[in-house]
Amino acid sequence: MSTITLSKSDAAGVKTDAVVIGVVKLGGGVTLPAGTESLNAAYGGKLVEVLSDLGATGKSGEVTKVPGPKPAKSPSLIAVGLGPAPDGELKTEDLRAAAGTGVRAAKTAHSVALALPTPDAECIRAVAEGALLGRYSFTAYKSESPSDVPGNLIVLTDLARTKEAKAALERAEVTADAVHQVRDWVNTPPSDLHPVEFAAQALKLGKEYGVKVEVLDEKALAKGGYGGILGVGQGSTNPPRLVRLSYTPKKPVTHLAFVGKGITFDSGGLSLKTSTGMVSMKSDMAGAAAVIGATVAIARLGLPVQVTAYAAMAENMPSGSAARPSDVLNMYGGKTVEVLNTDAEGRLVLGDALVRASEDEPDLIIDVATLTGACVVALGTKVAGAFANTDAARDRVVDAAVTAGEAMWPLPIPSEMLDKLKSHSKVADLANITGEPWGGALAAAAFLGDFVAEGIDWVHLDVAGPAFNDGGPSGYTPTGGTGYAVRTLVELAASAS
Repeated sequence: MSTITLSKSDAAGVKTDAVVIGVVKLGGGVTLPAGTESLNAAYGGKLVEVLSDLGATGKSGEVTKVPGPKPAKSPSLIAVGLGPAPDGELKTEDLRAAAGTGVRAAKTAHSVALALPTPDAECIRAVAEGALLGRYSFTAYKSESPSDVPGNLIVLTDLARTKEAKAALERAEVTADAVHQVRDWVNTPPSDLHPVEFAAQALKLGKEYGVKVEVLDEKALAKGGYGGILGVGQGSTNPPRLVRLSYTPKKPVTHLAFVGKGITFDSGGLSLKTSTGMVSMKSDMAGAAAVIGATVAIARLGLPVQVTAYAAMAENMPSGSAARPSDVLNMYGGKTVEVLNTDAEGRLVLGDALVRASEDEPDLIIDVATLTGACVVALGTKVAGAFANTDAARDRVVDAAVTAGEAMWPLPIPSEMLDKLKSHSKVADLANITGEPWGGALAAAAFLGDFVAEGIDWVHLDVAGPAFNDGGPSGYTPTGGTGYAVRTLVELAASAS
């Protein structure tokens, strides 16, 4: 586990295994941002020339390594491209990504100092957050754990001793802890993280940080009439769970409800996925993991916002007891749904949870779900889709995502989508699909919206793309689980306070 501290030490005088600096793209060349003056002097004022000769262009994510100058105490200098800064100011997301890239590039270095621009507390938080997120690795199932993760991280800043800087560092540490936990859960094989185990871990984490946790088992779900969760989970030998977390500070300024899809493995049920389509389906619980992680982080930070979270957990498996296409489920709250595709299961567990969340009468409900491949087709693997029943609620969440550095794009919920869902079933209130091959993400959002009580603002985040990274690492994002949405939800709570 890495430690991270703030220091006013000079970049050329700090004693670490490596120092990370930024390089700004400037026209056809590069320039150095503030905070690198001493290092430049140690290179005889020719650091830009040295980096340029080695091919540095300042492009975002680019890494150029050079030996540390002889007067310096660090043997390695890692220059990371920050991209252009046309207005003279760097975006916090550029700093966050550069910090993650620099820490990953350090590899065998045990201690790393980050001499990136930190003119204010927000930039300090971005650098610290990026560094911590960039040092993540999942080695639980490795027979020999690699030892190439930096143990000590130091953010060099003139603001190190200020109250604002210390608060920024604390938030970065707590948020990164939550993201790491979510990544661990998403990366864990489904044989070791079925609904019962997932619920138990949520309960343990809640107790550790003073968050109240209630777990409804299969008997309680049946007694309560949670037909969506039970219907999806009935084909598995691992029974479903609904986990409720609650954090209530004194005099909360608002009440947020988080709802997360927790399908610990999605085979598609009897509407079976292809073999390749199942490989990453251990990640289908990323939404539930994110809302649990964010709730605990908000509690640890003591933000004056009431949070109630629901994680709907089930394993979608084919068997003799599995739900069949054309089965009708009696959802929590009274609606009936004809299941015409058992692989459209996430909306079924979320439907139950959204009705239950509405009963708490929050000011805003946000659900997070790896819901549709259609959203990935529309927005790619890096961007989440944001749907809502009001523009103001949607914009509020999207603004939080922008500040947090998580890519998100607003998408509509056409009114005809719900009509199509209702008309597609001849025996129930609505079907779980429209029967059309297009607009799948929009139809799923329309389905969910029908389970939110009238008068409650609601935002749906389809994170099917960015929740799991099948490619190589970049910036502070590793291969595998990314922990997407945790930072957005924490930012949303922080901005409300």
